[in-house]
Amino acid sequence: MTYQNRINLEELNLAVTQIKKELGKVIIGQDAFIELLLTALLANGHVLIEGVPGIAKTLTAKLLAQTLKTDFSRIQFTPDLMPSDILGTSIFNIKTQEFEFHKGPIFSHFVLIDEVNRSPAKTQAALFEVMEEQQITMDGETYVLSAPFFVLATQNPIEQEGTYALPEAQLDRFLFKIKVGYPNAEEEFEILKSHHLRQGSQPEKLIQPVMTAADLLRYRQLVQEIVVDDKIMAYMVEIIQKTRNHSHLFLGGSPRASLATLNSAKSFAAIQGRDFVIPDDVKRVLPAVMRHRVILNPEQEMEGFTADDVIKMIIESVEVPR
Repeated sequence: MTYQNRINLEELNLAVTQIKKELGKVIIGQDAFIELLLTALLANGHVLIEGVPGIAKTLTAKLLAQTLKTDFSRIQFTPDLMPSDILGTSIFNIKTQEFEFHKGPIFSHFVLIDEVNRSPAKTQAALFEVMEEQQITMDGETYVLSAPFFVLATQNPIEQEGTYALPEAQLDRFLFKIKVGYPNAEEEFEILKSHHLRQGSQPEKLIQPVMTAADLLRYRQLVQEIVVDDKIMAYMVEIIQKTRNHSHLFLGGSPRASLATLNSAKSFAAIQGRDFVIPDDVKRVLPAVMRHRVILNPEQEMEGFTADDVIKMIIESVEVPR
């Protein structure tokens, strides 16, 4: 018996398949990473990517932006970057004898922030309002950004000298924190082979746009209509509740973490071609949703535990709904 979706997801799934195909021309061995990026994009959430240098974090983000027919800005965070360099500034116009606001690079649909932890706290704090409310307030005036708005930030887990760790409130603005690791031997061979066959041609020239801003907004609305059974919601709640009283954790997930789990599970289900969420969707997105929202106790941290280890323990301790 073939299950018939109540929501027509064919167009969305075709667009996702085409984006994966375009990225696959250049990016090799990062299927899970790309799938999570697309999940966040459709769930209307921002992404923090963490990984060592040279594993195509920034390249993947740039190429993903190229598959979208939207505005794109890239901001390189540096120690001397000021909030006005991101948000914009008011400049006095001699002709009109008035101050005019000149918008900064944050006024874009797709914003790539490279090495977000390289700038001091006051510059990072400039992102608080815009990432949550998609607007900025400057000189008493509020400027609303046009939808869609997607922030993708990268950071390096090593070389912490001269960096400024993002505070918990800032981390909470990100739907996902995705950790990107090294490719295996077979994937690295394919990377070398692909690079060799391109013969110096720029990877950006190989990528064709797939989705418009209007398409993305329509698909995001479709994702909101994905069916979630009460048992699945109760399953999410039980997991989040356990993070708040687990012996290994100093800080657990907030209600925002619960909402992030719900929205990303719906998005992941839609990408899989289903109009309803199953427990496996929840399990798939939970590590990316939770790893930057929980804080380990110092004792567990010294013993070598990671947030991912504890999240896995909690998921395994909760009974899966039938």
